[in-house]
Amino acid sequence: MVPGLYRLDTYLYARQQVTCFVARAGARVSLRARRMFSGGGTRAHRCAGARHGPVEGVSLVKTYVMKQGEIAKDWLVIDAKDVPVGRLATQVATYLRGKHKPTFTPSLDMGDNVIVLNAAQVKLTGLKAEKKTYVHHTGYTSGQRFTPVSKLVAAGRPEEIILRAVKGMLPKTKLGRAQLTNLRVYAGAEHPHQAQQPKPVSI
Repeated sequence: MVPGLYRLDTYLYARQQVTCFVARAGARVSLRARRMFSGGGTRAHRCAGARHGPVEGVSLVKTYVMKQGEIAKDWLVIDAKDVPVGRLATQVATYLRGKHKPTFTPSLDMGDNVIVLNAAQVKLTGLKAEKKTYVHHTGYTSGQRFTPVSKLVAAGRPEEIILRAVKGMLPKTKLGRAQLTNLRVYAGAEHPHQAQQPKPVSI
């Protein structure tokens, strides 16, 4: 931006959003800024003089922002049998964030509750079952820890594979940690959430 230009405010002229720039006295205005004004002016009165009445065929649509009290969460159930981990995690992360809804608001926990079944039969493509390793550091000296996927499966913790994959696709913030609590992963085909009447989702 040319020195001396200040963003004054956002006005609504002709039912369209037009950003007006005001130049300090004696300052030069860029050619791009000049073209924004009908007369090529360099002062605030040019913006003020650009006001017009309603234009036929042009309507103003305000951006809708969902409120906390308007959030409605559903319960979804997904069968992970023979589904690649990455493909499954991307869909689950989308449902947890609420990006599949037209009212998606990034700053709100508006996603659905997701139940993943048959985590023990999830598909690991390529050589992931033998070579994939999770790295963790305790924060202390020599605290780096390596956990191979095969060790998790042998220890009867296949749910952790899906949890780690989904966690990596969520925001690394308080909101992301809160959204991860809406995920329930079970190794078998049974779950204790029948009272919520979850809707089956296919991937």
